[in-house]
Amino acid sequence: MSSPLIVLFRSDLRLADHPALAMAARSGRPVIPVFVFDTGNRHAMPGAAGRWWLHHSLQNLSAALERLGSRLILRRGNASRILPDLIRETGAGGVLASQSHEPRQRAVERLAASRGAALKLYAGNHLFEPGSVVTGAGGPYRIFTPFHKACLAAEPPARPIAAPDRLATPAAWPVSETLEAWGLRALDPDRAGGLGQTWQPGETGATARLETFLDSAAAAYDGARDMPARDGTSMLSPHLHFGEISARQVWDAAIHHPDAGSGGMAAFLRQLVWRDFACHLMHHFPDITHRPLRPEFEAFPWDHDESALRAWQRGTTGYPIVDAAMRQLWRTGWMHNRTRMVAASFLVKDLRLDWRLGAQWFLETLVDADAASNSCGWQWVAGCGTDAAPYFRVFNPALQARKFDPEGRYVRRWIPELAEVPNQYVAAPWTMTPGCREAMGLRLGQSYPNRIVDHAEARKRALAAFGRMTGQ
Repeated sequence: MSSPLIVLFRSDLRLADHPALAMAARSGRPVIPVFVFDTGNRHAMPGAAGRWWLHHSLQNLSAALERLGSRLILRRGNASRILPDLIRETGAGGVLASQSHEPRQRAVERLAASRGAALKLYAGNHLFEPGSVVTGAGGPYRIFTPFHKACLAAEPPARPIAAPDRLATPAAWPVSETLEAWGLRALDPDRAGGLGQTWQPGETGATARLETFLDSAAAAYDGARDMPARDGTSMLSPHLHFGEISARQVWDAAIHHPDAGSGGMAAFLRQLVWRDFACHLMHHFPDITHRPLRPEFEAFPWDHDESALRAWQRGTTGYPIVDAAMRQLWRTGWMHNRTRMVAASFLVKDLRLDWRLGAQWFLETLVDADAASNSCGWQWVAGCGTDAAPYFRVFNPALQARKFDPEGRYVRRWIPELAEVPNQYVAAPWTMTPGCREAMGLRLGQSYPNRIVDHAEARKRALAAFGRMTGQ
């Protein structure tokens, strides 16, 4: 029997449109599917919500492989050491994997290769591979709009490929650890219940989510995506992050859908390209996760207020739209995109806390905690990225609530304390008269918190700090 091939699964926990797996299957050689829970870099470990999702996604992948007569081998440890050990243990003739552009994964690849682990990498996790779309001068795009135009003018993404219908198996399987032993599902009961009610991790869940979105919400996406009380977004981000569905599959299904010509579908496809843009930036600027892309922001005078940070994390700032967003995040591991911007702006502008604190909290609590997209989003809001909103663009949380949640349905869903507050006050309950609050049973500072800052004053302080940094 010819030597087996190891297929290393990483952020591509699926069978369909998996070029590395397809190539291994076509070779006719025995295939050993492997997932390594990489503990080599503790700073890059997934947060609690991500670990919960990973458990269920690996469970789904393992079952899918078993239906092909195969199995998933699980190992935990430093991937750069485990891969050479597995090659020696199995006599594998090589390792096939999807190309990764996360700095830690690229470091693992280099170290593994230096130790004799022959890696063959395949594109497949992006529409346009990072580094493949460059300016006329050959450099990286730093602004999204010209990047988007260049992508649309480039060769279109390849059609997705089918999942293999069988995998040849080795004469002997290597030892596998058990998923349960990893303890990935450890969450507070209220969080685990919220995640379980909201999500169906795995390739099957990803496909169902895509079909539901395309058939029911995609055509109206351009308007509905800003309204957090509506089911107007795809909620595909965690499925894409874990690679349970590929961006090419999503793109292909969208452009061949009956609503492909709608403005909503065009807006949705633009968001898929934005995901590529974030990875493109991290490919060229690997420090994006912890250093501002605009270097002058290294000297920004951030405040240090632990109590304010805790209030933001717990959804007790006294600003309903912010608190609703943070409670949704804690309960479901996800937050609507509009409220992500509002909550992030509140942290870095109203509270003047370092954007990296917010980025780290999102990495801990989001099920779609993608390092590139998360960092780019926070730098955009903080005004320190290359494609940034100006720092002086400060979201007013009450105005944002009135505009995008005019009936208060989103706020009331996550803050039941405000259930009886009239629509005209639910965005800013402090504007009610004491008598009206008493009639509604609302006691600010007791049943619902007082505002921890005054937005108008906080905005002045933020702009003054920005002026000091720039010398204006």
